[in-house]
Amino acid sequence: MRQIAALPYTTDADGAMQILLITSRETRRWVIPKGNRIKGMAGHRAAELEAYEEAGIHGIACPAPLGRYRYDKRKRNGNSREATVEVFPLAVTGHLTQWPEQGQRELRWFPVADAAKAVDEPDLQSIIAAFREPPANPGWFLRLLLAIREKQSERTGMLRWFHALMPKQGRFFEQFEDHAATLVIGADALAKLLKGGPDMAEHIKEISDREHEADDIIRDVLQDVRRIFVTPFDRSAITGLIGVMDDAIDQMNQTAKAIALYEVKDFAPQMQDMSALIVECARITAEAMPLLRSLNLNATRLHDLTERLVKLEGHADILHEAGLKALYEQARAGNPMDFIVGNEIYSHLEKVTDRFEDVANEISGLVIDHA
Repeated sequence: MRQIAALPYTTDADGAMQILLITSRETRRWVIPKGNRIKGMAGHRAAELEAYEEAGIHGIACPAPLGRYRYDKRKRNGNSREATVEVFPLAVTGHLTQWPEQGQRELRWFPVADAAKAVDEPDLQSIIAAFREPPANPGWFLRLLLAIREKQSERTGMLRWFHALMPKQGRFFEQFEDHAATLVIGADALAKLLKGGPDMAEHIKEISDREHEADDIIRDVLQDVRRIFVTPFDRSAITGLIGVMDDAIDQMNQTAKAIALYEVKDFAPQMQDMSALIVECARITAEAMPLLRSLNLNATRLHDLTERLVKLEGHADILHEAGLKALYEQARAGNPMDFIVGNEIYSHLEKVTDRFEDVANEISGLVIDHA
């Protein structure tokens, strides 16, 4: 038996992530919203529907699954059958006051680590635990080595006095993380924009505001690169990483501008799915930025994150091609201008995902050079 499931999550202003779990109706175990596949409906769309029916939530479901897990599904006659469940991340944007299975289940938000412990299936535990891993905490021995290295790096007399006068390492890590936060907010607004509705102007403004905020951050980074004497990475690596991150939010803004210019109100499913991929790319980027502070400790996790970014970009290419083909078929029987407008929107969306692949490549380069 093949099933689908949603992994609902939210992230607060401090970057802490929460996972929504629900109880099963019969055994009262903690599970995630799941159900059978629906013929003619993509897996992530079916997962969205299950999340609505079972938990009363709606949001942005990424079309690229996180993984699969197995469990024994019990039947009413007492028998059981093994089910394989494909899990799709769902960025929760709202909770309804009424839904089909209201009152039949308990709903609770958990920190990621607690959510992983609460579910029974080992594979699902691994999927949840890996969804947002905390930065590695060095043990006492490694902390001792780092302390000794720091002491050995200090010099007495004139050299110590010279280092005291030099500008320090700057705020590069904080600036990376602040810029990643603009990507997360911008991506969420972009996905909401491509759902249409009466609030499109607000979402366009949100993206524009975040793009201006990102411009301020990259300007500070470029100034610090020139004036800071000691930097945590090569200057070209710093400017390269912040540059491709800024290109991503710029392309989000270009997408929003094109939508406003051509007064587009309805969006193809492939466009919406590409925006959902962008939400997932932004989430991964935001997780990766704090890990750059300790490349040696976090090299393995950074490799996993960059690998998923590259896979998401490949998924976006498939959606882009399918969307253009469907758009061309529609334009042949209708208005050719629809293809021109749609092609421009698709082009900007693809460039956003391309820039996130560039982010992955820049991070991989840092790991190779410094870890």
